[in-house]
Amino acid sequence: MIPRYSRPEMTAIWTAENRFRIWFEIEAHACDALAKLGVIPASAAKNVWKKGKWDIARIDEIEKVTRHDVLAFLTNLAKHVGPDARFVHQGMTSSDVLDTAFSVQLKQSADLLLKGIDGVLKVLKKRVEENLDVVTIGRSHGIHAEPTSFGIKLASHYAAFARAKKRLETARDDVATCAISGPVGSFATVDPRVEAHVAKKLGLSVEPISTQVIPRDRHAMFFATLGVIASSIENFAIEMRHLQRSEVREAEEPFAKGQKGSSAMPHKRNPILSENLTGLARIVRASVTPALENVALWHERDISHSAVERVFGPDATIALDFALSRLAGMIDGMSIYHERIAENLNSLGGLHFSQRVLLALTQAGLSREDSYHLVQSNAMEVWHALQKGKKVTLKEKLSSNAVVAKHLTPKALNACFDEKFYIRHAHKVWKRVLAA
Repeated sequence: MIPRYSRPEMTAIWTAENRFRIWFEIEAHACDALAKLGVIPASAAKNVWKKGKWDIARIDEIEKVTRHDVLAFLTNLAKHVGPDARFVHQGMTSSDVLDTAFSVQLKQSADLLLKGIDGVLKVLKKRVEENLDVVTIGRSHGIHAEPTSFGIKLASHYAAFARAKKRLETARDDVATCAISGPVGSFATVDPRVEAHVAKKLGLSVEPISTQVIPRDRHAMFFATLGVIASSIENFAIEMRHLQRSEVREAEEPFAKGQKGSSAMPHKRNPILSENLTGLARIVRASVTPALENVALWHERDISHSAVERVFGPDATIALDFALSRLAGMIDGMSIYHERIAENLNSLGGLHFSQRVLLALTQAGLSREDSYHLVQSNAMEVWHALQKGKKVTLKEKLSSNAVVAKHLTPKALNACFDEKFYIRHAHKVWKRVLAA
């Protein structure tokens, strides 16, 4: 990822320095295990740890000749370790190093992403609880439907990220496996106890069966999980972009002092953070299909997956890490305009109370078909009157209707137009979300 959308801690995971450090630890821990088994001298294992160094620039030079990154690393490592370097990589194959290191990097990345999700959950919880008692219009198909709680609107996103956290924890554990099984995964040249030792030292689990590579269905699930998280980010961003539209203006992402919205129009306050999050979500999701396609490899191993993972491994995790941080900051600094929420809620003459009247009429003995026709016909009259600039409400229309008067007393009709009715369970729903 380009620096513009990268954060240092996540970027550091994918640096050459971190990658080679992990490679070295894999090789050195394997030497320790081999020494315990009597395969190599104990002094050689100690010497590897003591003298083990590498030079990234030199490794790159060697790889230009070898066309093999692991061999280039081992060649450079041997220069520093000396004669005992002949015991390094005993019975192992390149995939033992590459795949196990990739597992470590993905686990490290997942730990940072989980922190990012926690940050989103923290600020969402705060904003939910500030707005549970705020009545807002709910929308379906983009059209005013019935009122709901603004806090509950936000709570649905809280629940999504709570699910995301659980999924990522599972995906992290599933992908954090170690494979030190030698060529074609037969363990013919390396004892399984070496694998167990390295896995324990690196905080990984042992891959039960690895052929010569760790099965890529694990990675496919990991990146699919990242894709779902990205979609949850975009879901919030789309809501934010709608609420900030000039015609709506119920909420607004942070707009900093000195910020400019347009090079041409000084008045503009564009939702650039939300739009940016929408774009970043596309980058993360772009890794899902290649990860799925990497599952199908030839026989015990091929490298058709390798170049793909070297690109989308860093890109997807770095982009998602940045997006989670940006989302948390956006939610924390988001302005919510309660007066405008109330204005929009009442802008259509109370048409959003239509179902309450419908149900009240059916409870009073009128058939559902007749009740629906009665309420709809009056609602449409209100709608058309509003389009002509006339101030009229559904309540006023129904109050003068003889059929309504026959079935509902004025008190019963008035009860249908209570906005608080729609949020009476908001706190219960929020407690249910937290309990889940």
